[in-house]
Amino acid sequence: MKHTYHVHGMTCGNCKASVEKYLSNLDNVLSVSVDLENNEVEVTMEKHIATDILKNALPDKYTLIEKKEKNIFDSPSNVGLEMEEKSKLQQLIPLLLIIFYIAVTSILLHYRDWSWNAFMLDFMGLFYIVFSFFKMLDLKGFPESFKMYDPLAKRLPIYAKVYPFIETILGLMFLLRIEVNIALIITLVVLGITTIGVTRTLLDKKSIQCACLGTALKLPMTEATFIENAIMIVMAILMLIGIK
Repeated sequence: MKHTYHVHGMTCGNCKASVEKYLSNLDNVLSVSVDLENNEVEVTMEKHIATDILKNALPDKYTLIEKKEKNIFDSPSNVGLEMEEKSKLQQLIPLLLIIFYIAVTSILLHYRDWSWNAFMLDFMGLFYIVFSFFKMLDLKGFPESFKMYDPLAKRLPIYAKVYPFIETILGLMFLLRIEVNIALIITLVVLGITTIGVTRTLLDKKSIQCACLGTALKLPMTEATFIENAIMIVMAILMLIGIK
């Protein structure tokens, strides 16, 4: 018999191999097939295995939920969906806190002598530095996660590998006011490409992990990811229009 489950927390090939290994070690499991892009795992078993047993076999970073067939009589406020949505909101807290702290820091740097241009340059610089830091924590796992939704990274694997370094360089250019025009144009190109991939993922309603904070934190791909990129793109456009 075969059963399909949603497994949240998988971000790269190593996660896929880890989930396959832990579930395959269980008694009565004949085979395990992981679909990383859709965050699903198909388990072929000799006899039925309780979902809790499968869940407990995985490390805490993974959340396993049995995939239910759609039922026309199911209420939109299904308890399982509410729990999943609540989990997504909870996972977004690190992203929202980081953006909040970056914004507050940028404001405090200029509140005595306020300048929108200076605020936006420091916000963008700190944004890149902080987000590149999280990506640097797992330089092997990040490219695999990034390639799942960034169009250029899918076609050019080396781009996914150097992306954290691109962010670091852009962050320093903004903070040190080095060739700001060039940094703004690169920002529009880089984040524009990523935003296209994010938009496609949201429209396709795929459940994958966002790589904006690397693989250190489990962050679901949601509208918040789109908004995060949109803020940077809008700031870049405003700076290009008003820069002297």
